[in-house]
Amino acid sequence: MSESEMHQPAVSWRDAFWTWCRVAALSFGGPTGQIAVMHRILVEEKKWISEHRFLHALNYCMLLPGPEAQQLATYIGWLLHGTRGGLMSGGLFILPGFVTILVLSIIYASYGQTDFVAALFFGLKPAVTAIVVEAVFRIGKRVLKNWVMVTLAAAAFIGIFFFELPFPLIILAAGLIGLVGGWLQPGLFHVIKGHAAGHDDDHRPADAAAPLRQQTTVAKSFLVAAIWLTIWFVPIAVLALIFGPESIYVTQGLFFSQAAIVTFGGAYAVLPYISQQAVEHYKWLKPTEMLDGLGMAETTPGPLIMVVQFVGFLGAYRNPGDLPPLAAGVLGSVITVWATFAPCFLYIFVGAPYIERLRANKSLSCALSAITAAVVGVVLNLALWFAIHVLFGQPGETRYAPLHLRWYQPDWTSMSWPSVVIAVAAAGVLFGTKRGMFGALAVGVVGGLIWFAVQKVLSTEY
Repeated sequence: MSESEMHQPAVSWRDAFWTWCRVAALSFGGPTGQIAVMHRILVEEKKWISEHRFLHALNYCMLLPGPEAQQLATYIGWLLHGTRGGLMSGGLFILPGFVTILVLSIIYASYGQTDFVAALFFGLKPAVTAIVVEAVFRIGKRVLKNWVMVTLAAAAFIGIFFFELPFPLIILAAGLIGLVGGWLQPGLFHVIKGHAAGHDDDHRPADAAAPLRQQTTVAKSFLVAAIWLTIWFVPIAVLALIFGPESIYVTQGLFFSQAAIVTFGGAYAVLPYISQQAVEHYKWLKPTEMLDGLGMAETTPGPLIMVVQFVGFLGAYRNPGDLPPLAAGVLGSVITVWATFAPCFLYIFVGAPYIERLRANKSLSCALSAITAAVVGVVLNLALWFAIHVLFGQPGETRYAPLHLRWYQPDWTSMSWPSVVIAVAAAGVLFGTKRGMFGALAVGVVGGLIWFAVQKVLSTEY
């Protein structure tokens, strides 16, 4: 294929736009479901990218912090149409979820005390708890292949659940252990393996454009990085000039920028860190409200990490400063999403040209294996933390200062039996049927509405 042919994309801009709109509209079900949708549409139906290059890109995105499905969409869009293609595909992937969660956040903040809204979220909380428990099993099956991986998962759980070790520290330690362990005992640490590239005879558009896209220089990479770092941090600097460096908008921009750097392992992995800081340190929302936000993110299109938008909205809504609460919430929502996703474009546009070198590095695969094992322990912590706060009215949290040890002794008389029933039913759907997440959430919604209807009838009679 000549260079002139490579400069002419085989996929029209209009066709790409409407296809990415379709992908975005169908991007439910968390990263697994979203990646499956992209595979079905882009690999099988449109035949824009080959199987091996799709997996090639996915492996790279799995090594990055942040939502891998959104980064995969950005990467494939970049392959097809360069930078503007990556901006379109990555931006459209976020847009439906952003609009939906913003509307839901406004309704939640304005009308959250109404019986109907309360019923919906009462049922969603135990259902989401069951979904997180299922995530522990799903991730664990993928990586806990030997005693080393199980030990790493157990150590991560003990560190974050009992001693509240910071999530970034756990990820850093796991990555270093994986790098060193991969050098000493590669057979024990090389658990997540890459896919062989193979030969592609289809000359699909993304594959045909790949040689051109990979042409870069170190100077160009530094320039792209500088541009995206500017795009990332200038809005936060502007907010600091307008509202002051101590304002909640700057605090949220910097906090979620930090979170975006350490979100290895997907949304479930970083949620404990965000929950720990947003709930316990900044006190932007309550533990059960964090579950409400996760329920929103689970039931709307887009990356699951969009739950941070709800966190940013409530935090700013309740600490508006000189702005009206609703305007403050919208601004907090926007800066939170900006700080979360601007790094994703940076990682793709700077790193994608070097994907072959990164993917061929066995040490990075060992580090990823160790990090993913630690993520299993972190997600287990999240599941227990949610369960304790959802199923018990009084969690009974106790802290022992000398060791910074946290312990829970819930009051069993405060157990919410309706929540238990909904959680068990949702788990039954998740583990016993093929209806998956949507079935579990449906159980939660129906269960919450039934319980509130029963309460209404009982209160009327007595």
